[in-house]
This record gives sequence, structure tokens and C-alpha cells, in this order.
Amino acid sequence: MIPQDNEKIIRHKPIERINHWLVVICFLFTAISGLGFFFPSLNWFMNILGTPQLSRILHPFVGTAMFLLFIFMFFRYFSHNFINKDDINWAKNIDKVLKNEEAGDVGQYNLGQKGVYWVVSICLLLLAISGVMIWRPYFAEYFPIPIIRIALLVHSLAAIGLIITIIVHAYAAIWVKGSVRAMVEGWVTRGWAKKHHPLWYREILEKERKQQEEEKK
Repeated sequence: MIPQDNEKIIRHKPIERINHWLVVICFLFTAISGLGFFFPSLNWFMNILGTPQLSRILHPFVGTAMFLLFIFMFFRYFSHNFINKDDINWAKNIDKVLKNEEAGDVGQYNLGQKGVYWVVSICLLLLAISGVMIWRPYFAEYFPIPIIRIALLVHSLAAIGLIITIIVHAYAAIWVKGSVRAMVEGWVTRGWAKKHHPLWYREILEKERKQQEEEKK
């Protein structure tokens, strides 16, 4: 059964969804090709960008595109990702969360989603900085060998951290029914919002009430 329009709440605007999926596409190309560089047994992963030689050329460019696209996402969601006391209460009721039940007075994003936001932000910043240092033939020559070695280690660890975080993020989105649809079609049902993000749902109701009062004037 398809909900009526008045039962839908817009969660993600078109520009947010487009940006999100462009970041996802860039992530897949850089992560898969990067794993091909890191593990000899996965060298065939480098073919995702054409050939191994082409992957070595394109990998940093696609990674740069991902970082630049994420900058928009970072500032768009920045104000919604500060941790508060309600997030601590959510963490204390993690057993309910795992059962897909309501847990605490959650705002637009819960503690898990905020954690993903900050971990991804830190990992991408480390990847960008270290990536520039090891980027041949453009920038690597400006850094001494010991610094490049450290940058390679940081780049590898940050990449692994990012991949693990994205896997957890994707699993959680599939686990909570309705989350994927929100990022594909942009909307959630009022029941979904009330169950998973009650504080955000009340904020939506308050905005609707004020809008109705303005229309009556």
C-alpha cells in the first residue's frame, strides 16, 4: 500500500540525494581500486577503472572528486550532528535499537548516524591530506621519503576505517526498513519518523502547525 501524500515527510531533498549517491559511486571506485593496490591477491580489482595502469592514474582524481563532493555533505549536515544527552540515552538502549524498536527521544539523526558522520569526515580528511603527499608525479616529490612512508600508512589505515564504517552504515540502512527509500525517493512515512526519530517528528509537526497558522492569516 502506497501512503498518501499527507502521510509522507520529506527527509532528504533532491540535491542531498544526488550528492549522496555521487559520493557513493566515487567511494566504490576508489575503495575497490585501492584494495587492488593494497592486496596483491586482489590486483584484479584495479580493472574497475579500466586497466591497472589506468586505475593508478584515475584513483587519486576520483578520490579528490569524492572529497570535494563530501564537503557539501559535511556542511549540509554539520548542525545536526552534535552529540547531546538524548544520544547517550539512545546508546544505553542499544539493545532496543538492535530489535528495531524505539529508543529515546531521537532527533533528525541518532548517535549511530552521528558517529558515521564524524568517522567518515575524519577518514576522508586524512585520506585527502595523505593522498596529496603520495600523489605521483604531481606532489610526492615535494616530500621526503620518511614523510611519504608515514603518509602511506595513514592513507591505508584511513581507507580501511572508511570502508568498515561505510559497510556498517549500509547494513544499518538496510536493517532499518524505510531508510534506503528515504535516500532514494526522499520521503519517509509519519509512522517511521515517529518511531525512529520522535523529536524530529515533533519538530516537523510544529513547523506544519506554524505554516497552517500563517496560511489562515
